[in-house]
Amino acid sequence: MTTRCPSCKFSRMPIFPISGSHQLRRGRRSIPGQLYLITTVTKQRKPHFLDIDLARATARSMSSAALWLPSQCLCWVLMPDHWHGLVELGEGSNLSATMQRVKGTTARIVRQRCTFEGILWDKGFHDHALRRDESLEKAARYIVANPVRAGLVEDPMGYPYWDAYFLDEGFLD
Repeated sequence: MTTRCPSCKFSRMPIFPISGSHQLRRGRRSIPGQLYLITTVTKQRKPHFLDIDLARATARSMSSAALWLPSQCLCWVLMPDHWHGLVELGEGSNLSATMQRVKGTTARIVRQRCTFEGILWDKGFHDHALRRDESLEKAARYIVANPVRAGLVEDPMGYPYWDAYFLDEGFLD
């Protein structure tokens, strides 16, 4: 049975015990060209990104293609206490190293541009390698619709902290 955070109204993500976080890495493989659905949470699931300045600084840095090289972040959403992304791993990239770099860089940028002190991101992340039978479009819709499911907005277009590089007409229908 999956436990869920009873006090967090923004997310319905399972809570993983810190002592078992190594279990998340078991079987993790970094495969170039593979698409990964990734989730990472803020330290202690604090809704830091309710602060507009923190959210904007983080969103700007997540949007930088250079941050992800040689990988590519195809789609992402920044929620008050976590981030979801769809990442295509680049040649010679390691998924753990990529996420460590992304989280470290965004945390530094937030500390430089905002009055934030402390630890922004929790250790680790959850990843799911998309199988051949899983739809890229469906995974992207899941990510972009997260603010709607959380009750933050009624329409994904009304939420400011997301991006999808392959957005076309009818994508959100």
